[in-house]
Amino acid sequence: MDLWKIEPGTSTALMAAGARLPAQGFAWLDVAYEEVDLMQAEVERLTGVRIFDVHLGDARNLTHPSFFDNTHTYEIVVFRGLSPQSTVDEIVTRPMTFFNFDKLLVTVRAGDSRSVAQVKARFLNLAGKAPQSPDDLMQRLLSAMVDHYLELRQPLAQRLDDWQHQLLDPRKPFRDWGKLLESRHQIRELQNLSEEQRDAIQEWRDYRIADLSQAMHARFADIVEHIERVLNHARTIESQAESAVQLYFAAMSHRTTEIMRLLTLITAIFMPLTLITGIFGMNFDFIPGLHKAYGFWLSVAAMMGVVVGMLVYFRHKRWL
Repeated sequence: MDLWKIEPGTSTALMAAGARLPAQGFAWLDVAYEEVDLMQAEVERLTGVRIFDVHLGDARNLTHPSFFDNTHTYEIVVFRGLSPQSTVDEIVTRPMTFFNFDKLLVTVRAGDSRSVAQVKARFLNLAGKAPQSPDDLMQRLLSAMVDHYLELRQPLAQRLDDWQHQLLDPRKPFRDWGKLLESRHQIRELQNLSEEQRDAIQEWRDYRIADLSQAMHARFADIVEHIERVLNHARTIESQAESAVQLYFAAMSHRTTEIMRLLTLITAIFMPLTLITGIFGMNFDFIPGLHKAYGFWLSVAAMMGVVVGMLVYFRHKRWL
C-alpha cells in the first residue's frame, strides 16, 4: 500500500507513514488486493470518511462487474481490465476499484497491474507530466486499461481469418467445433464486458457533468469512444464468424447435393443396362439372338448405345 503525494508542476513523491493530505495537489493511495482490509483505517485517517462496508465488499470481490456508485463524500467505480495472462483463446479480466475523494484517489488493484505501472512511469519524477487532480489520474488509469483491450483487435481479427480458412478448406473437413464455440463465447463475454464498462463510465460522467472541465469531459468521452470501438469490433468479429459458419454449412450442403446428383445420374444410366441384362438372363428357350454368335455383341452394343445416348441427353440438359 503506497501513498503518493502529487503536486502538479512541483513534485511527485511517496509520503511517509502517518502523513496527512497535502495542502497543495492531492494524494494517491495505491492498494493491492490483499491490503484491502488495511485500507479502511488509512482512508479514514486521511479524510475522516469511513468507506461503506458494502463498497469494501465490492473492492474485495474479484468477480465484480464494472459499475458506478456514489455517496455524498466519495464515488466508487469498478472497472475490469485485462490480465497479463489474457490471450485470444482465453480473455481473463480482473477489477480495479477507484474510490474518488476531493483530494484523494484510492485504487485497489492486482499487484502486477500493467496500467498502474504504465501511468506511474509517465509522471514519476516528471512534475510537468503529473496529473492535475484525482479525476485526471483516474482518467489516465482507465485509458491505459482500455488501450490494452484495443490491442486485442488485431489478434482477434487474425484468429477469425484462421477459422475462416479452416472452415472453407475443401481438402480437410473442419472438426475443431469445440474451440470455435469457445472462441465465440469469449467474443460474447468481451461484448458484455464492454457494455458494462461503457455504462459505468457514462454513469460517472453524468453524475459529475457539472463539475468536470470541458477538457476532462472530452478525455472521458474519448475513453467511452474507445470502449465503443472494442464493442463494435467484437460484434463484427462475432458476425463474421457466424457468417463463416453459415457459409461452411452452405458449402457442405452444396457438396452433398453434387454427390447425390452424381449418384442419381449413375443410377439412371445403369437402370436400362440392368433391364437389358435382366431380359437376356431370363430362363426361356427362345430368346431372339440367344443362340446366335452375334447375340452377345448385339446386347453389348445396345447397352453402349443406351449409355452414350443418356450421356448426350444429360449433357444437353446440363445435368453433367
